[in-house]
Amino acid sequence: MAKQLEPGDKAPAFTLTTDDDDKVALKDLKGKKVVLYFYPKDDTPGCTKEAIAFSTDLAKFRRAGAEVIGVSRDTVAKHQKFKEKHDLKVTLGADDKGVVTENYGVWVEKSMYGRKFMGIERSTFLIDEKGKIRQIWRKVKVAGHADEVLEAVKAL
Repeated sequence: MAKQLEPGDKAPAFTLTTDDDDKVALKDLKGKKVVLYFYPKDDTPGCTKEAIAFSTDLAKFRRAGAEVIGVSRDTVAKHQKFKEKHDLKVTLGADDKGVVTENYGVWVEKSMYGRKFMGIERSTFLIDEKGKIRQIWRKVKVAGHADEVLEAVKAL
């Protein structure tokens, strides 16, 4: 496993296929702040609330100079259904091979009801215009999270 990322580290490069069958790459976002949030699974209660919160505030994030990208290991087709069902505005990146979740250290052992399994730790990375990680939220609680991240974006 790669070393745990810390604020100040260079953000690992990524290229993801998005929900609109396009591509998004960190190198193409130079000069913008990037909110990269990782979530376990499309269309589950917490993930839906989080995506709706980021979508609701997307115009505010963009006014603050930031792009918001949600990442899970779901497929592009699942992302498209999820986005349509909940009228989401954020870009959703499909990490179906798991490379980005591994590189960012969010693919972790989890446990539920005594059963251990691998999954995505709900985490958010704030990356500055030069590609440096400025802030990291791990084990995110959804309520109020998008607001907290927006405040951090504005403070950069």
